[in-house]
Amino acid sequence: MHEKGKRDPRLITVRRGGTLEGGQHSLLAIWAAACAEHVLPFFEYDHPQDSRPRFAIEQARAWARGEITMKQARTAAFAAHAAARNASGAAKEAAKSAGHAVAVAHMADHELCAAAYAIRAVRANLEVSLRDDAGRAECQWQRAQLPDTIRELVLDDQRMRNEKCWLLFND
Repeated sequence: MHEKGKRDPRLITVRRGGTLEGGQHSLLAIWAAACAEHVLPFFEYDHPQDSRPRFAIEQARAWARGEITMKQARTAAFAAHAAARNASGAAKEAAKSAGHAVAVAHMADHELCAAAYAIRAVRANLEVSLRDDAGRAECQWQRAQLPDTIRELVLDDQRMRNEKCWLLFND
C-alpha cells in the first residue's frame, strides 16, 4: 500500500514515476465514464439544455481511445464542474461525477471521485430513509462494471480512501 496522505503509485502513470500502465489508465477513464453516465439523467432532467456533463463523459471515452489530448479532457472537466455550480441536489452530484470522470485523463485517481459523486447523486434523489440502500445498490452496480484488469486496483482504492469519500464504499 502507500503512506497515509501520499498518492498511491499504482494510480500514477509510469511516465510520472508510478506503476500505472496506459491501458489500465484508459480502463479507469472508461469505468469512471460509465459511473457518471449511469446518473447523468439526474442532471439532464433538471438542465435539459446544458450538455456540458454529457460532453465531459464523451470526452473521457474519447481520451481513452486516444482521440483527444489531456488538455482537452481537462477543459471538459472544468466545464462539467461549472455546470455543477449551477445545479443542486442529485443534478449537482451527477455533474461533478462527469467532471471527475474526464479528469481521470489528468490524474487517474479521479476515478474514485467519479464513482463517489455518482453514489451521492443516487442518494440525493431519494428520501433519507432510502438513501443507504440505494447507495449500496449503486456501489454494487459500479463494481459489476469493473473490468477484471483494474478490479483489484479500484477495490483497493475504495478501501484506502473510503473515509475521504464519505464512507460510500462500505459493503
